[in-house]
Amino acid sequence: MAGTAPAPAAAAGGAPAPAASGAAPTGPAAAARPDPTAPRPFADVVRDAKQDDGFFPVWRKDEKVWLEIPADRFGKPFLLTANVSQSVGERGLYAGQMAGNWMVELRRIGNTVQLVAKNTDYVASGDPALARTVRQGFSDSLLGATPVASAEHPQRKSVLVDAAFLMSDLLGYSTYLEMAYRLPYGLDRGNSFFDAARADSRVTVLNVNLHYATPRIPAPPLVRPPTAVPTPPSTTPDPRSLFVGIVYSLQQLPDQPMAPRAADPRLGHFTDAYTDFGNEMKPNLRVHHVARWRLEKKDPQAVLSEPAVPITYWLDRNIPQRYRASVEAGVLEWNKAFERIGFKDAIVVKQQPDDAAFDTLDSAHASIRWFVGADVGFARGPSVRDPRTGEILDADIAMSDVFARGARRVLTEDLGARPAALQGLASAFGHRHTERCTFAHEAADEAAFAFDLLEARDDLPPGSPEAEAVVQAYVKEVVMHEVGHTLGLKHNFKGSTTVSAAQLQDKGYTAANGIGNSVMDYTPFNIALAGERQGNFVAATLGAYDYWAIEYAYKPFERAQEPVELGRIAARSTEPALAYADDADADGNRGGGIDPYTNRFDLGDDPLAWYRKRFALSRELWERVQARGARPGDDPLRERRVLASGFRQLRDLPQLTAKYVGGMVVHRDLPGTTGRPTYRPVEPERQREALRFLADSVFSIDSFRFRPEFLAGLSPDFNEWERAQPVSIPSLVLGLQTQALDRLMAAGTAQRVLDLPAYLPTYQRAGALTLNEVYMTLQSAIWRELKQGGEIDGMRRNLQREHLKRVQALLTRPSDLPADALSLVRMHATELQAQLRGAGARTGLTPETRAHLQESASTLTEALRATMVRS
Repeated sequence: MAGTAPAPAAAAGGAPAPAASGAAPTGPAAAARPDPTAPRPFADVVRDAKQDDGFFPVWRKDEKVWLEIPADRFGKPFLLTANVSQSVGERGLYAGQMAGNWMVELRRIGNTVQLVAKNTDYVASGDPALARTVRQGFSDSLLGATPVASAEHPQRKSVLVDAAFLMSDLLGYSTYLEMAYRLPYGLDRGNSFFDAARADSRVTVLNVNLHYATPRIPAPPLVRPPTAVPTPPSTTPDPRSLFVGIVYSLQQLPDQPMAPRAADPRLGHFTDAYTDFGNEMKPNLRVHHVARWRLEKKDPQAVLSEPAVPITYWLDRNIPQRYRASVEAGVLEWNKAFERIGFKDAIVVKQQPDDAAFDTLDSAHASIRWFVGADVGFARGPSVRDPRTGEILDADIAMSDVFARGARRVLTEDLGARPAALQGLASAFGHRHTERCTFAHEAADEAAFAFDLLEARDDLPPGSPEAEAVVQAYVKEVVMHEVGHTLGLKHNFKGSTTVSAAQLQDKGYTAANGIGNSVMDYTPFNIALAGERQGNFVAATLGAYDYWAIEYAYKPFERAQEPVELGRIAARSTEPALAYADDADADGNRGGGIDPYTNRFDLGDDPLAWYRKRFALSRELWERVQARGARPGDDPLRERRVLASGFRQLRDLPQLTAKYVGGMVVHRDLPGTTGRPTYRPVEPERQREALRFLADSVFSIDSFRFRPEFLAGLSPDFNEWERAQPVSIPSLVLGLQTQALDRLMAAGTAQRVLDLPAYLPTYQRAGALTLNEVYMTLQSAIWRELKQGGEIDGMRRNLQREHLKRVQALLTRPSDLPADALSLVRMHATELQAQLRGAGARTGLTPETRAHLQESASTLTEALRATMVRS
């Protein structure tokens, strides 16, 4: 009869068949009935599948992949990393990037296996009861779950799970896609697949190709929105569909955790930090362990010994042959620092064969690899650490292809801000902010400027051996910087201040000592003024700080003596050659910091002198390219590109110069160790000198005069559909000037200038720079035509409007400006109002100048009359 199941066969040995449907089951046969919901036998699931034995054995059959979970691996922590091997190639979404890592454990709940990320940020050492409290107080996170796919193996007691649970949006990549394009991309599991899988005793690796899609691309708005709307992907054949490659590594944590080393704030090391509730007497519960590789001598008694296990970097097979020797040299340069602390060949370099079965993005191979993108120009040196100790377990340096002459040209096409690539990079993958590195991108701009200027001087012919040598030296410098990150070192943005201008011109000195005290600084190309001696253009070797930082992190000590010995090393921080400051010092909560000696891309022990020199170099480049003129056979974009190159060198100069005003020199000493103050006000005359430089250069239209025929000849690329428009010099200049205005008129600057006398002995206070002097100097420089008479140039009118806009905002809107500063703003605004009225009454002025003066006077009058809405 249809729908009736056949009667079950008799049990072996002649046992009777089970009772008919409806009868109560009785006897042994009923107890032996298989559970239809129970997992299938292990052997049935993997029949005809191929096994790759290892940390988590992998079984693969056709498109199916299973992981074998040994019974003793449940509840035992291991490391999970997820790195991006393929991506979109724009807006911060690039291939070859380390992306995410977690300390995880597998948890079995009935027939479900959960992948749980352990919360390592909060512990309670030494107190089991309090540790239990901490576990209750802070949650773990569920990364994924899947049903058990098999019964236990008869002998090994392991079970299988379908690895497809990793074919998920574990990284949250759909969010990064939405950030870049503002489109709802979702993971399409049906068209995602496993590329490869392998396993060995330490790590199991799964390469997954994930398909992301969006149903439709919205039509562009009929009316242009007030804010820019991101466009859909421009690098894929169909913007609705894209693939992202992920390399998952499931890696065994060290059975014996490395002995952690305490960090010291006088040096700059990446740290693994956590909150330890176990020491209730300690006022600060945060613990910081230095991030470092495990490095132990093969012969502990030898003064100089090879390591038991060297730090090995693999050069990925995708690195262009042209650069491999320089990349290797950049890596091995760090062996000099390790030799000083007793390690011979602490670092080794290996080349990945073209036919290698492994991917250097797996967690078993620290690597250096190239990547490309449509808008990319950076390098990064992140690492993965054991959160228990700070031990570095993997690092993958990503180098964008910015070194070739053609590639660097792409980066300098647009006159304006940095590529959007860096905007996306800033938040992608949740990396710690201290591990974001834009050195290669910024140095690419530096290289472009250097080549343009040296070509204009006929000092470096394109394609010459000399030009190639500079490129290779630049590659080595960037690699040294990024390798330093993967050894555990943070940026050092005070390193350039330890070298004098005379030493920078001494080729013997720069070849032996570099152009600063650390390759972890962002240093510009060391270009001499015309007629000066020329030292090395870039850092050729490690600096004194680099040796010091490696000594602190890696020098072996007896455990009992380690705190004392580390204290002795760190106490050398007062030596001038070991000056150090990090990203937070340079950024100051994104306000640019307060120490004018802590900056990116300055050079020499007098940053203000360097800014004057760099301004002169930009002007020299512009003058030379205008004198040369366009010639048959030139790249159509050549002159536009050189103009942009000169402006890029001035990109941060105004706000860095303005940092002197209200500036404080910062020393990172521990309390009671040196007698030096943490904060020391910048000398008043240096602050005044910075103000004069801004008035005479950045605020002066004479600094930015170009020949009309030069500007008229700045052609776009007529092969492209979307073409650049005529260059607006006033807009570019105003972008520089507003940097200085914003810094000088900021509430933080005002507060520090008002506070500075309190940091000075009584006998020095009379000569201190006052806020009244700052505002008076600024206003006089910007509105000097009101006293001098005559016409006001269009670029000057732009500057004056921007100044007036800020004065108006301070007078009419609530702000953090101190009360004394607001009173001074109002006083100077009243004086300016009277000057504007007087100037507006003059005869013989052009309509543009007359209208500007009338509008400015009216705006200021309304602002002075307005009632501020006070919070």
